[in-house]
Amino acid sequence: MTDSACSQLEPYALRVLGDSMEPEFPDGCIIIVDPGHAAKHGSYVIVEYAGDIFFRRLVVDGERRFLEPLNPKYGGFELVPPYTIRGGVVQRAGRRRAERKHYA
Repeated sequence: MTDSACSQLEPYALRVLGDSMEPEFPDGCIIIVDPGHAAKHGSYVIVEYAGDIFFRRLVVDGERRFLEPLNPKYGGFELVPPYTIRGGVVQRAGRRRAERKHYA
């Protein structure tokens, strides 16, 4: 069975690994990613770049694109093509209602 275009556009869940996106997204939390979400300045995105997958905040400066972590002990970097934005984070899941948050 092969993947269809529909399945590639379905939201999916990922577990955050590491502390680069703390405090908003702690290590081990679950995020919901929408592949159809339009990435814009300030969006939390999943990006395939240089053979790795990154979860970072997208910063748009004119024609330039940067990925920045929320944790200040890590550095950001400029995205230089080729790269693929795999989707935008639309929700942080949690067991308690207070842990759940939606992002537009």
